[in-house]
Amino acid sequence: MRIGVVIPCFRTRDQVLGVLARIPAAVERIYVIDDACPQNTGDHVSSSSNDPRITVITHAQNRGVGGATVSGFLAAIADGMEIVVKIDGDGQMDPSLLPHFVRPIEEGRADYTKGNRFFRLDSLRGMPALRLLGNAALSFVNKLSSGYWDIMDPTNGYVAVHTKVLKLIPLEKLAPRYFFESDLLFRLGTLRAAVLDVPMDAIYGDEVSNLSISRVALDFPMRYVSRIVKRTFYTYFLRDFNAGTVQFCAGLALLLFGTLWGARHWLLSISTGVVASTGTVMIAALPILLGGHLLISALNFDIGNVPRRALHPTLS
Repeated sequence: MRIGVVIPCFRTRDQVLGVLARIPAAVERIYVIDDACPQNTGDHVSSSSNDPRITVITHAQNRGVGGATVSGFLAAIADGMEIVVKIDGDGQMDPSLLPHFVRPIEEGRADYTKGNRFFRLDSLRGMPALRLLGNAALSFVNKLSSGYWDIMDPTNGYVAVHTKVLKLIPLEKLAPRYFFESDLLFRLGTLRAAVLDVPMDAIYGDEVSNLSISRVALDFPMRYVSRIVKRTFYTYFLRDFNAGTVQFCAGLALLLFGTLWGARHWLLSISTGVVASTGTVMIAALPILLGGHLLISALNFDIGNVPRRALHPTLS
């Protein structure tokens, strides 16, 4: 298959040439995206590398890692690439691992592959504790928002995707900055594309991260809530109606009824001083217990409903 590599660049002048030098010969095109880099990384690549596979795309204004990646995706699609791989330009992602990301797509086992730095425990020793904790929490929330319960490390930017599937995604709607990878997983989940984790080691050198922890803490939660609601609607109401839908609706209705009934009579007991009867308490408790059980069953159904069959072999 024809393979293209997209490398978003922002303040990666000192590392990008080393990344380019290690990209395997099987790659047909390399797209270096200078995302209004203050170090003029694009010009540096153009003047320092004679690799004929390289195309430099320069943004006049910074669009973020997501916006830069989308520019590369669109260029790869226009050039007829069949698989496109995204690698960061800061040297944290080993280009020699590229065949491991591409092979499951070539074999029809996956539509999208992504790196997982949590697979080998030894590789986590180089990961800062705060980043390790944050990634673990984000991984769980991302499972809820995307429906891919069998993957970890959702913010890992080492990814590969078949362009047939990429064409089905509204690329212009993807989050342009650091929520990009999580948003892409959400979009893939709505298509029921097959996603596979690829084990890789975490590499940290002297590069400076552009990710702001405070910005993530303020920005990500509402974005995840939005995707969870949308995915639930798309998966269990718009595109399908199954046992999980019934369990979710019945469980939510019973839980709300029991909670509202119990709260009303609890407040009534406080205001009147009359203790609620056993029957009144049971009318509140039973729906809450049964509703909670049904919601857990719906969650269990969702975990077992992870897409397994690759989509791209069926697309023309």
